[in-house]
Amino acid sequence: MQQTELSGILLMDKPQGFTSFDVIAKLRGMSRQRRIGHAGTLDPMATGVLPCLFGSAARLCGCMPCEDKTYRAGVRFGIATDTQDLTGAVLFQNSAPLTRSELEAALDGFRGEIEQIPPMYSAVSVGGKRLYDLARQGKEVKRPSRTIIIHDLTLLEYNEEYRHALLEVTCSKGSYVRTLFHDIGAALGTGAALSSLRRTASSGFAVSQCITLDEAQRLTDEGRLLEYLLPASEAFSGLPRLCVGEWQAHMLENGVALSLSKLGSPKPGRYAVWLKDRFLGLGTVEPDAQGMKLKRF
Repeated sequence: MQQTELSGILLMDKPQGFTSFDVIAKLRGMSRQRRIGHAGTLDPMATGVLPCLFGSAARLCGCMPCEDKTYRAGVRFGIATDTQDLTGAVLFQNSAPLTRSELEAALDGFRGEIEQIPPMYSAVSVGGKRLYDLARQGKEVKRPSRTIIIHDLTLLEYNEEYRHALLEVTCSKGSYVRTLFHDIGAALGTGAALSSLRRTASSGFAVSQCITLDEAQRLTDEGRLLEYLLPASEAFSGLPRLCVGEWQAHMLENGVALSLSKLGSPKPGRYAVWLKDRFLGLGTVEPDAQGMKLKRF
């Protein structure tokens, strides 16, 4: 008997020591669903929000509308490693004191729009090769910098004796939190390495909405996992809503671009497209475009 395909968003609290794909593999095994993806990769040492996308919702991968993410980061100063966290090989250590006021002053230079060079231990490709593959071979290559935005950078706790801090960071898509603190450590002259990382918000979802792998297994055993799947439309709740009629919906769902004048001349941007109470998909209006197409989920 063929199993019905699930469709929707399952918010997972990724455990430490698991890759993001490990979580997907576990979910595939317990749910017997093959088409599952995730939005926003987390390093193995990191925990927290990992939206997992089942069935047709897997098309959301790469186009979640809210791209900012929030983290709680533990950082140890006075040390630098090759991975920019405490799992890596130590490159140097020092015992120079670091006061809270000195740290607060350094943080000021890393808020707003900044340039960041991706770390060697990352999934970024340079010349067709993943940086982490090159790093494992002991190679280092030149990486182009990228512009990121640090919306918020707040020092929550600081122990001057152990030079250990707990900070909250809200940043744009493509930001590397461990590189952010590596760079702050370099600016201070002390070095810094990430000791822990927990993603508390991603793609408009909070960690309080997430379930653990153990909870997902229990719900699967009870036949209740479907109750915890959010509809794909939840990912677009923060977007402007564009309502269309029956004929327009039919045209959009058949791949026809509708004239903007027939849609009320919406401004450039992304829209959640609805027919009455039925979510149709994501509509994007490009600058100078004459029509809008629909991405369905």
